[in-house]
This record gives sequence, structure tokens and C-alpha cells, in this order.
Amino acid sequence: MTVLPTRMTAIGIKAPGGPEMLVPEQRAVPTPGTGEILVKVAAAGVNRPDVMQRQGLYPPPPGAPDIPGLEIAGEVAGLGPNVTRWKTGDHVMALVSGGGYAEYCLAHKSHALPVGGLSMAEAAAIPETFFTVWYNMVERGGLKSGETFLIHGGTSGIGTTAIQLAKQLGAKVIATAGSDEKCAACRKLGADVAVNYKTEDFVAACKAATGDKGADVILDMVGGDYIARNYEAAAVEGRIVQIAFQGGPKATVNYMRLMLKRLHHTGSTLRSRSVADKGAIARAVEDNVLPMLTAGKVKPVIFKTFPLAEAAAAHALMETSAHIGKIVLTL
Repeated sequence: MTVLPTRMTAIGIKAPGGPEMLVPEQRAVPTPGTGEILVKVAAAGVNRPDVMQRQGLYPPPPGAPDIPGLEIAGEVAGLGPNVTRWKTGDHVMALVSGGGYAEYCLAHKSHALPVGGLSMAEAAAIPETFFTVWYNMVERGGLKSGETFLIHGGTSGIGTTAIQLAKQLGAKVIATAGSDEKCAACRKLGADVAVNYKTEDFVAACKAATGDKGADVILDMVGGDYIARNYEAAAVEGRIVQIAFQGGPKATVNYMRLMLKRLHHTGSTLRSRSVADKGAIARAVEDNVLPMLTAGKVKPVIFKTFPLAEAAAAHALMETSAHIGKIVLTL
């Protein structure tokens, strides 16, 4: 029987601030509680919420570790009471409420999926992103084959995932991105139309691409002045799903558009959801998306990996927005 260490290296946040506030430190290896597994982390995804947490703008929910990191892949190293599906040695990827930037991390048994034929870096790039996209684009947005889907930030981890999944569902995809190079990357992933939002008006481009009809589903992480523009770009009975507010959570909007077009504007967060909610999303992803991943029909786009100790460099890269796809920490 493998004896687990009592201490581990984790990335702590010294104080709210820049990437340099992420520092390796020694922490106690956590003990799995009822329904939990302890994972020896091989890779951890880096996401915008981690950056916001480091900046002091997104505190972890009650009971979550203060260590950043919302998605991991690795080997099951320990089992809490009432865990039957997993055994030690299993390779899993998991959505976690924090603690991913560490040598060991706890995950709820229902939030883990088998890694299958993916590399650990690929597997670590899946849970936060694919759970978010599936739930918001499909379950909240109701995207169906033959509909038009507009995704903002097409080269982000969310964007690269959403383009691929929407195409697999049979949708026409319009993506926005901030450079001609990024637009080309969106088209390579399957986007039918890519709009450089710095040089083109995405509302006009969306209408031109749909014969003036507009987009049936819009997945937006920008907010701010995009809210009113999304209302213009949406089709009658369009569904707009808000997953972040990188451009700010407040806007001046002509809500007459909401009524005249019978729009649905909804949104969600993932981190603060209940264990049962996240478990249900995990099962939906396992049933619907994992077969696509296994068959190679969709795959996480990895831009760059960094060793765990260089988490600060990973955050500095993310803040430049120069990346296309995911940034991953490896151990």
C-alpha cells in the first residue's frame, strides 16, 4: 500500500494583486471526506476565475480551498467513505471548487470523469470549460441542429470548446475574436464566420451571415455594451446566455428589443452550484461529450503548458489574451 505524504507543494495567493502574488508554499495534504476522492494531480487547467480570485475579485465559496484551480486531471490516491465508482490508481479528470494548483486535490466522486485516451494535460483542460459550455449552450440555451450560434471570445478556452461542440450539434457558428490571426484560428476549428470585433461590427456581420435573421443562441462572457448589441444581433425567440462580465456587469439597454423579439436572456455560474447540480452536469458531459472526445471529434486546444511552480507566468500569459485555447499547469 502506498503511503501518502503529509505535506505537499501548492500555489498560494500571498495577497490580492498581480501574477507575482502566486507563490509555491507547503500545505498539508487534504483528507477525503464522505463521497470525496483524493487526486494526485498531474495537470491543472488555468481559467479566468483563477485570475479574478488572485486579484481579490472572486473569493472562493464557503468551504472551498483558498488555493486556486478549478479543474484537474491525475490519479486517484485516496478514497473517502461512500465512494464505490473509483478506486486508487484510476485516472480521472474532475471539476473542483478550488485547490487545483497543488500536488494533491480533493474532488467529489460525482464531479470526476474517466480520462480515457486523453493526455493528462488535455484532460485537465476539459472539466471547467466543457461543463460550462455544455450546460450554458445546450441546457440553458437549447442550441439545436440547424440553428445559428454566436460565440464571443472564440479563441478563449470557452470559445474553442463552444465552436467545436456547436458544430458537432449541427449548428452554424459565428465567432468573434480580436485579431485576423485569431479569426483564422476560429475558422480552423469549424466556425463558419469569424468576425474581428476590433475592425468589424459583429451585429452587422451576424445579420449579414444569417440573411438578416440573427443568431438563435448567443454565448457571452463580455457583458457591458455587448448586452444591448446582443439584443440587436439575436434572432426572434433568440436565447442569450451570460457566463461572465469581462466588460462589466452593468449596461444601458433598450429592453423593447427583448419584448419585440421575444428574447430569453439567462445566465449562470458554476463554482457556487450545489454538489448535486455539478454532478448532473458531469453526467450529461460524460454521456454526451465524452464519446465525442474519445472519438477525436472534439478536443481541447492547448496553447501552452507551464510547470506548477511557474503559475505566475501562466497567469501573466492569460492576462495578455495572446493565447488561443487553454493554458495548463503540469506536475
